Amino acid sequence: MIKKVQASEVRLGMYIHEICGNWLEYPFWRKSFKLNQQKDLDKLVSCGLDEIWIDTCKGLDVADGQKISVENPQSVKLINTDIPGQPVKKTVARIAVEEELNTAKKIQQKAKEAVTLMFSEVRMGKALEIEGAESLVEEINQSMERNPNALLTLIRLKNVNEYTYMHSVAVCMLMVALGRQLGLDAAQIKQAGTAGLLHDIGKMVIPNEVLNKPGQLTDEEFVIMKSHPERGWEILKSCYQVHETALDVCLHHHERVDGKGYPKKLSGDALTLFARMGAVCDVYDAISSDRCYKPAWSPAESIRKMASWKDGHFDETVFQAFVKTIGIYPSGTLLKLKSGRLGVVMEQSTKKLTTPIIKTFFSTRANAHILVEILDLSKGTDGIEKIEDPVQWGFDINKIQGI
Repeated sequence: MIKKVQASEVRLGMYIHEICGNWLEYPFWRKSFKLNQQKDLDKLVSCGLDEIWIDTCKGLDVADGQKISVENPQSVKLINTDIPGQPVKKTVARIAVEEELNTAKKIQQKAKEAVTLMFSEVRMGKALEIEGAESLVEEINQSMERNPNALLTLIRLKNVNEYTYMHSVAVCMLMVALGRQLGLDAAQIKQAGTAGLLHDIGKMVIPNEVLNKPGQLTDEEFVIMKSHPERGWEILKSCYQVHETALDVCLHHHERVDGKGYPKKLSGDALTLFARMGAVCDVYDAISSDRCYKPAWSPAESIRKMASWKDGHFDETVFQAFVKTIGIYPSGTLLKLKSGRLGVVMEQSTKKLTTPIIKTFFSTRANAHILVEILDLSKGTDGIEKIEDPVQWGFDINKIQGI
């Protein structure tokens, strides 16, 4: 039976059918789930919600729920039927984003070199060697355990000339971050990251004059460009080291859940979770990066654009999880606060997507730089007025962030 209860009555062992309120305001990507873990209960309590819908057929009722010891979560069997794979959590102390940035930069450079070498060898007609790719993905995952915002801050650092290589690195990092948000286990996260690293390998057999054309492609050129998923699948299929997940994402990352994508026009349940993840990560990085034929949209604008597209482009649940991964105001977004201060988003709050942690550095009222301050907007000391364009202000966001 579906019933509405007070948030204060929610206990471990209940099945959350629906959280009353905007999904952007609470820290869960799933609409419904079994409440098995104390950390999730703590999140619910901290959201400040009044009421929650529960399903007593799938979990405990209020009266039964009160018999479960909050101090002893092991009294409830830890099973999550809403996500594929139950992650084995390691206790890793979270560190400040500034502390992780240097390590993240080294990992990004290492990934760039690995992708450049793999892709260049394919372009020269050599056999694909992916040795070391999975260990690289593991390094990325470990960095995100310490602080996911460091690598997510770096993904926008690419120029037009190196786009193809750095795009693959960025999609790899986004796939790992999204996999963590979705609750995939360690093996699945490794598969997702490796798939992201290799998803565009087919572009290496696309002629440069088509791949890097600054203007609009002709119909014939577009057909050639659209062949890269299948060409990539053929390349990966010949490599015995490649997991099936990489083949799947390579072939289907341009599919849509409404069947209007390519190359197979798959839809609905025919698309795997990994293919749906790949579609979201690929599009986000593509539209938020400078390309040879168009300038980048800002991270925040990219999220708004993707959210505005018609239903059926992306899997709704995966997209919502992606937004919770990078935020409504992704790292690097310049915000004007109600106080008149300008600040750049440094990382996401663990409480609400609408209240990131920012670095304030300029006063629009005084039209002057001010003492730098790290401000957690979830504490309510200030609020967001609007997004600003750093180019119009003449600010170098990377320099302000220390990258």
